[in-house]
Amino acid sequence: MADSTSISSSPSFGARIGAGAIAAALLALLGLGFGPAAAHADTTLDGPVDIGTAAPFGVLGASEVTNTGPTVVDGDVGVSPGSSITGFGGAPDGALTGTLHQTDAVAAQAQSDVTTAFNTAGGLTPTTSGIGELNGLSLTPGVYSGGALSLADNGALTLAGSATSVWVFQAASTLTIGSATHITMTGGATACNVFWRVGSSATLGTAAQFIGTVLADQSITATTGATIEGRLLASNAAVTLDTNTVTAPTGCPPPGTPVTTSSPSITSGTPTAPVAGTPYAFTVTASGAPSPTFTVTAGALPAGLTLNGTTGVISGTPTTPGWSAVTITASNGQGPDASATYTFVTAPAAVLAGAEGVLPTGPEGATASLADSGSDLVLPFAAALALVVLGFVARRFAVSRSVRGRL
Repeated sequence: MADSTSISSSPSFGARIGAGAIAAALLALLGLGFGPAAAHADTTLDGPVDIGTAAPFGVLGASEVTNTGPTVVDGDVGVSPGSSITGFGGAPDGALTGTLHQTDAVAAQAQSDVTTAFNTAGGLTPTTSGIGELNGLSLTPGVYSGGALSLADNGALTLAGSATSVWVFQAASTLTIGSATHITMTGGATACNVFWRVGSSATLGTAAQFIGTVLADQSITATTGATIEGRLLASNAAVTLDTNTVTAPTGCPPPGTPVTTSSPSITSGTPTAPVAGTPYAFTVTASGAPSPTFTVTAGALPAGLTLNGTTGVISGTPTTPGWSAVTITASNGQGPDASATYTFVTAPAAVLAGAEGVLPTGPEGATASLADSGSDLVLPFAAALALVVLGFVARRFAVSRSVRGRL
C-alpha cells in the first residue's frame, strides 16, 4: 500500500455505507481468530506433606547437631534420641529464634512425626519419574522421583506455581545441591509446600540458596554460607551446619488442604491495530493455575514488536506497514495448552488522503473528513481503511463485468 490513498466519492463506490457498518465489517475481517477450543483440565492433588509437631523446627537431628560459625536458625533446634547439640552457645557461635530441644519429649515427638512424613512422602505416586540432574529445569507442581538427585554447581532450578502448589521430590539415595546454586519460586509459590524426601544423605553446597523441607533418612550437611528457606530434618543421623541461615516457613496452609491446578485458557480479545512508527502495546491474557507463560508457536509478530513470555505483553514500535498473523500459545505444564491466532494490520504513519484532507494517525486513533454528496462523513481509521479495501474490490468486480459484457 502507498503512503497515502485518494478516496473518491464517485458513484463507483455505489451507495453510501454507514461508518458503523464498515467498521464492524473491517473488525470482523481483521479480528482475532481462535483455533479450536482446547479442553480445559483441572487436577486436584493432596495438600502439603504433614510434618506434625516438627513444623516449628528449622533443624532437627537424630544423633547430634553440630554447628560452626555464626549460623542463624529462625525456628527451633532439636535432637533426639541423641543428646549432643554444639555450636549454639551465642556469639560468635550460632543463634536461634526458637527453642533448643535437647533430648526432650518435644524433640522425640517431632522425630516420630518426621518418620511418618518421610514414609508418606515416599508413598506418593510420582507424576514424573527418572529425574536426576535438576539444573535448568522449570517444574510445575507434582511428585518427582529419581535415584540420586542433584543440582550442579552454579545451577538453577525454578518451581513455577501458585501459593497452594505442592512439590515433592523423592530421591531414592542422595540429594546433592552444588555450590552457588539457586532455587527460585514464581507465581506466589512458597517454601511451605516444597518437600525433599531423601533415602540416604543430603548435602547443600557452599553459598547455595535452597528452598524446601529436607526429610533425610540419614545425615544432612549444609556447607559454608548455604541459606535454607525451609527445614533440615534428619531421622537417623546428624545435622551439620557451617555459617548458615535457616528459616523455617510459617503461616503455612494446613496439611490436607486440596490443591487444584488447571490448564490454561486464553481470555484476551481482539488486539488494536498498530501504526508504523507509533509505540504499541497489547496484552495476551490467560487463566490457569499455575500462571501460564506465553510463546509464539506459528507465524510472526509485526516487525518491531516482541512478546514478553512471562506477562504476555506484545509491545514495541512497529516499523513496517503490512499484514501479519501470529499464533501464541499459553502453557503451564497442565495440559492441554491453549493457543490463539491474532491478525495484525500495521498501517503506515499517514494514510488515506481524502477529498478534504489527509487522515493523520497516532496513538489514540485517527479520523478523516470525506466529501460525499455534499455532506461530511467522519470515519474512524478502521472504517476509512475498509473503504479502500471495498473500493478496490468494487473496481475489480466492475472490470470483470465489463470484460464479460464485451465477450
